[in-house]
Amino acid sequence: MNEGQFKLLYDGQCPFCRREVEWLKSRDKRERLVIEDISDPNFHAEVYGLSQTEVMAVMHGVLPDRRIVRRVEAIREAYRTVGLGWLSAPLSWPVVGWLADRAYGVFARNRVALGRLFGRSCKGSCKTPSLTP
Repeated sequence: MNEGQFKLLYDGQCPFCRREVEWLKSRDKRERLVIEDISDPNFHAEVYGLSQTEVMAVMHGVLPDRRIVRRVEAIREAYRTVGLGWLSAPLSWPVVGWLADRAYGVFARNRVALGRLFGRSCKGSCKTPSLTP
């Protein structure tokens, strides 16, 4: 990863996640957003000091200094990286951020079931583990 880049670890089997990442990449004019599909058989969570269970539970991102961000913070950072930080800025406000993080947790736990309604195809195990923040 180059200086100023942000890596978003996303579930490529989740139609919602895939669409959001494609949308973000289409707006990434400076090519600062790096994406990595955690559903790819060649993905190894251990490279980031994480387990596959952790990365399948919630969205993760890797900052240029290799620090890991999770949940809504990862989404905010992805938007900021592509120049759309103003869209996600309210997610950092105390009450709004807290509510967004809780809503995201519900979505993350149910994305497999929701994804099936929108064409998710699973190869192998598609369980989304439940982890506490």
